[in-house]
Amino acid sequence: MRDDPTRFLGSIPEHYDTGLGPVIFAGPADVAARLAASHRPSRVLETAAGTGIVTRRVRDMLPAESVVVATDLNAAMLEISRGKFRAGENVTFHAVDATDLPFADGEFDVVLCQFGVMFFPDKDKAYREARRVLARGGHYIFSVWDTVDHNRFGRVVVDVLRSVSDVDPPPFMTVPFGYAAIDPIKASLLAAGFDGLRVELVRMQGVIDDFDRFASGLVFGSPLVDQIRARGFEPDDLRRAVAQSLRDEFGEAESAPLQFMVFDAWRA
Repeated sequence: MRDDPTRFLGSIPEHYDTGLGPVIFAGPADVAARLAASHRPSRVLETAAGTGIVTRRVRDMLPAESVVVATDLNAAMLEISRGKFRAGENVTFHAVDATDLPFADGEFDVVLCQFGVMFFPDKDKAYREARRVLARGGHYIFSVWDTVDHNRFGRVVVDVLRSVSDVDPPPFMTVPFGYAAIDPIKASLLAAGFDGLRVELVRMQGVIDDFDRFASGLVFGSPLVDQIRARGFEPDDLRRAVAQSLRDEFGEAESAPLQFMVFDAWRA
């Protein structure tokens, strides 16, 4: 599909991991992993686990005997994740759809998902599946980005894309930053059968060690690159434009403000 936002294939996972990971995913991963570990789970399922940024942290925060199951729709993302673990660590990897989980009812104490819900085509079904595989007293923890107005690194990319294509700009950025209204998410979780939930707004700084590498991640580290090519643009030209815009926006600070919401819903 021309504008499929879910196909993280080819070289995309490597750019995602090395370009985006250190700046925008590492800090939020610590937040998610600490929250998951605070519930003292013995069995953790991670959906949309990507390249294992959260998986590695939650594995480190739990006792060795705790089971961690990492899943993602894209097997290519999980291949990078596997390389972050030693033989014998209690973690397994499965390429599965978060809206159709191949696990038994009540199998896990925590279901964890960092910045993946926005990509699920049927979010209500994904919420029902998360609740189904949770044991009684279990928690579903997930994070979503606030809008690009509160995440200026995203605004930089949107502005560059619009500068080259007003008529048909690549739409990818509307997906990760387009699911920020808290009340509808709360309503969906309650409708899925969760008995209660908490929401935390988190603000932090993402440190930019290398503007060019970060720009490469933003352009080449998601299906955005396929949408750029499909419109006849050269991705490397946009990468250079994004890198310069990032320097103009964050050059002196060498950090980007991040704002996101963390949901913790539970089954009684």
